[in-house]
Amino acid sequence: MSLLEHVDASTNLAKNNEVQLLIFKIDAAQTSSYYAINVFKTREVVESKHHHLTLIPAAHPLLEGTIVLRGLQIPILNLPKWLGSELDKEQKQASNLLICDFNGIIIGIRIMFAHRVIKKNWNEMHAPDSYRLGEDGLVINDTRLDDGSLCLVLDYEKLLADVIPQAMVNIHESPNNIDNLVIPDKLRNGTVLIAEDSKTAQRHLRQIFANAKLSYQIFNNGKELIDYISAHPNPSSIPAIITDIEMPEMSGFTVVKMLKANPETKNIPIIVNSSMTGENNKREAAGLGADGFIDKTKSHDIIPLIISSMEESAQNLLPR
Repeated sequence: MSLLEHVDASTNLAKNNEVQLLIFKIDAAQTSSYYAINVFKTREVVESKHHHLTLIPAAHPLLEGTIVLRGLQIPILNLPKWLGSELDKEQKQASNLLICDFNGIIIGIRIMFAHRVIKKNWNEMHAPDSYRLGEDGLVINDTRLDDGSLCLVLDYEKLLADVIPQAMVNIHESPNNIDNLVIPDKLRNGTVLIAEDSKTAQRHLRQIFANAKLSYQIFNNGKELIDYISAHPNPSSIPAIITDIEMPEMSGFTVVKMLKANPETKNIPIIVNSSMTGENNKREAAGLGADGFIDKTKSHDIIPLIISSMEESAQNLLPR
């Protein structure tokens, strides 16, 4: 599959409320858990024994070092250790490195082996509430494999935030970036609705909105947000909506499609805030009617984007 076909496949799946998952294990034990990651965040799986690991002095304990792969210096993160499992020297030699792309940041995560690839509808993914986990939970949602085995999807954004925080959003850039902007009354007095399943991304957005002294309400997935809006007495009072793309129950593309098809909600500005930053995803979001798209590593600019989207939406509603 070419790169363009790869991106097209990713977009088509998300558009149809589907996701393709790479299933893997972090150790060789028969009883060990299965884990999953979106196929379209992965680049390749390489054998650890074929790649020299260069240690980094004073690095985070989960940052094992770096390897050079196809001319790129790639940091290697110890996923088993993050999950409370230690691999011995022999197991590390037998392990694999899963090369991933998060928001354009290329990293490798240590796994034991890749199991297979499966396709799931997002309504087959269970929301994080089922775990009753706090802000520090590592599991973002789960699904079942054909044999009934439980498969866990991890909060990889939390892993990145823990180990390479400089690669994540700089929340301290807000609210300085709105100092010279006029905040519409509807935004200042209203509540922005946010659909986001990652606790790490939720925390970043909370801090950004708190810094700006603006009101918000967060939902763990797109379905919860849609259900809330369906019962809302006055949807037109909602100043803006922010949605991730990858979420259990309902993808962000489905959220955009439903809201823009509804006369009561079609004029609410919708910003897609995602780590799936390929141009095809941006085009698809725009094609469905999204008013803006922002990379999660640049979420500190989300309020200026909301303001400009609200201004543009207001202009479009003026009589011609």
